[in-house]
This record gives sequence, C-alpha cells and structure tokens, in this order.
Amino acid sequence: MVVGDPLRIVVLGMMGRCPFGGQTWLYLNWLRGLADLGHEVWYVEDDSVWPYDPRADAVTDDCSYAVEHISSSLIAVGLADRWAYRLADRDGACWGLGHVELLELYRTADVLLNIGGAVDLRDEHMTAALRVYVETDPVTAELRLACGDDHTKQAFAAHDVLATYGENYGAPNCGVPVDGLAFITTRQPIALELWPEVFAPDGPVTTIGNYRQDGVDVEYRGETYHWSKHHEWEKFLDLPIRTANRFLLAMMPDDPADRAHLESHGWQLVSPIPLSLDVFGSYPDFVRASRAEFTVAKDQNVRLRSGWFSERDVCYLASGKPVVTQDTGFGAVLPTGEGLFAVETVEEAADALACIDADYVHQCKAARDIAEDFFEASGVARRLLADVGAS
Repeated sequence: MVVGDPLRIVVLGMMGRCPFGGQTWLYLNWLRGLADLGHEVWYVEDDSVWPYDPRADAVTDDCSYAVEHISSSLIAVGLADRWAYRLADRDGACWGLGHVELLELYRTADVLLNIGGAVDLRDEHMTAALRVYVETDPVTAELRLACGDDHTKQAFAAHDVLATYGENYGAPNCGVPVDGLAFITTRQPIALELWPEVFAPDGPVTTIGNYRQDGVDVEYRGETYHWSKHHEWEKFLDLPIRTANRFLLAMMPDDPADRAHLESHGWQLVSPIPLSLDVFGSYPDFVRASRAEFTVAKDQNVRLRSGWFSERDVCYLASGKPVVTQDTGFGAVLPTGEGLFAVETVEEAADALACIDADYVHQCKAARDIAEDFFEASGVARRLLADVGAS
C-alpha cells in the first residue's frame, strides 16, 4: 500500500546484458518491492554495452536474447509492458518503449534508481527529478575514487544521493575510504512470495558463485585489496573434512588445477552456468534443495569491514536455509548466531554447521524469520525511498 501519492520510478539495470540468475533476481526483487508499495515502476536498460547471448556463448550486438529475457522476467513478477531496452549508440535499437517515449519517461520520473551503477548517466537521464546510485557491490568504487579515478568521481557526481549495501560504512571499525561522501545505507530486498520456505534436511551445503576472477584488484596505500574470492576460499579449504556435511558448489573454475585443488579437499563441483541461466527453474531449485549455505566474501569487504551482505544469501534465508558466511561486519545490523552465522576461521565455520545440525528445524525457522524481519522487499524499498526523500 502506497503512502502518499504514487511515484513514477525508473530502475536502471543490466539483467539483459548479464542474463544470469543472480543479476536477474537482484533487480526483480527491487522491482517487486517497489511495485508492492503501489508505485508505477519501470525497468530500463539503456547503455551502449553489448549483451551476453548464451546461445552463442558470446557478447554480441544481437539483442534478441536480452530483450526476450527482460520481457519474460518482467511478466513473471507482474510488470509486463513496464520495461525498455536500448542500445544507446544505435539508431532504432530500442524495445519495449520507443525512443521518444523513453525520453519522456526519464523526464517525468520522480525517482531514478541506478541499481548497481548499471548505467553511466547521460543527459537524458539527468532530466529525472531525483537520481539515486544504489551501490550493490561496495568498496571497489571507493578505493578507486580514493586513488583518483575520474570515472568513479563522475559516476557518483551524476547522482543526487548515494546509497550502499555497505551497512557498516561510517562505523569505527570500517576502513572503507569515503572521502567525505555522504552515503545512506540500504540492503538487499527479497520478494518473499517468490522465494517460499522449503524444507530439505537431506540436501548438501551449497553456494553459487565464482572462484577466480582476475583484473579487479585495487592498490590502495601500498596494499592490494583483492576482488577474486579464491583468496578467501583458501582459508576454508579444509571445512569438508571437519564436518559430516556434504558440500556442493555451483562454481566451476576455468583452470583444471583449481578444480582438482577443491575436489581433493572434499568440495563437489557443478557448473553454475546452466542453472544460472534457468532463472525461474534450476536457479531457485538449487537453493531450495540445499540443507544450508556456506560461502565466502571478497577480501575487500572482509578486511575493510564494509558490512556487505549477499543478495544470494538472502535468497537462501528466505528459502529457510541457514547461512554460514564470512564476516564483513554485517553483524552490526543483522542478528547472528541463529539462522545466520558470521565466521572468520574454518574452525568457526565448522562450529556453526555443528550448531545448525544440532537443531536443524529451529535454525531453518530462524533463517526465514531473518528474511521476513530484515529483508522483506516492500519494507526495504519503503525505507530507501524515505531515506532519499522521495516519499
């Protein structure tokens, strides 16, 4: 139910460009939460970046897969015909809305939410009444900005408000350099009706993600802050031999040596690509068939205590799956110890899984309760709109 007059809200994203489960659900949960408040909500993808087409396994200027993916995804959350997709540097490459209608949508928008900083704003975007950068993957941009990166400076400056999933920003133990920028904090919403609780006590402990990613490390004040999660997986390599649980990772490293390394320590592996492309089938089914989740965070978030928490973790919680994840400082705003466990060492991770095993039914209920109390989509959306002054 909307409080006050309904707003026209444009959500900028990149789920057509990157049509995988994690990226798609990131946006769909926001869209569903905003729409449930009674607002007029639009999803728009509008830049010059070519999309990935899994049929060709290539980045391509053929937008047909991206357009179909966006259209079907919006239908699935009850927002058919509330979307637009455009390759901004190509005449006539506009779907969902025409070029003129898209410009009018920007001009009449009460709020433009650039979620994940998906789009570098151009003149047409600047006509929206209020522009909000919603940072879903904190720390890297702040480190780059502190090192003088002009692109980040311009990207932030194009927005009226900066919001971040780094919910520990500003705390005494948070080392993220914010250079005087004023951030408000927000978090990952979850559309609870789309992520029902499913009891699966015989399932494996799982997660979905990437192992090794190169090229996004940042040097800051003489230290390297890593993006790739393989550095953190090394700290928990022996976890399978410390518990009686079975571990299945939807995480297939490209390097056979990396795969052999993980498998030799008891981690079972399956490719994340097929299940991630089946956004409404295999992707949520993998989560729902899990006993619990164990995962790690990026070194950047761990060392600098950003307070970041994963959208994927919230999907597990909503599905009634206890979550054991590497501590980034999120315990300052979220309850831990029942349903959700923040750990720093492999010993703590093993203890957390033992605690889950000791009273599994209770831990599953606690996980769902956290999702309901802290991440319910319309509540998260309402708070963000209030904090940015839009409601």
